[in-house]
Amino acid sequence: MIIPHPLLGPRDAAEFVYLGDAALIDRPDWQAEDALTAFHDYGYLRDNPAGPHKELWYHEQGDRSWLVVTRDTTTHEITAVELARDVARSRGRSA
Repeated sequence: MIIPHPLLGPRDAAEFVYLGDAALIDRPDWQAEDALTAFHDYGYLRDNPAGPHKELWYHEQGDRSWLVVTRDTTTHEITAVELARDVARSRGRSA
């Protein structure tokens, strides 16, 4: 599988490490009243969709950037790739 890195161009997936669901960018507030439940859900509950899904990939064998890759889990077709820091900043989080 080839991942079109937004800065470096097309890269082989072997250069990357897959982390999982891109929802991990939205870490719960540790000071909230429901923090224990929120962190349990954050750490253990994941969707397993068939179809388009946003995922986190780490470019370990390259520039060490984090990417949010939108990939169809049934065909492996990649439709979008963004730097995770840009996604986090657009959601009001610092990266």
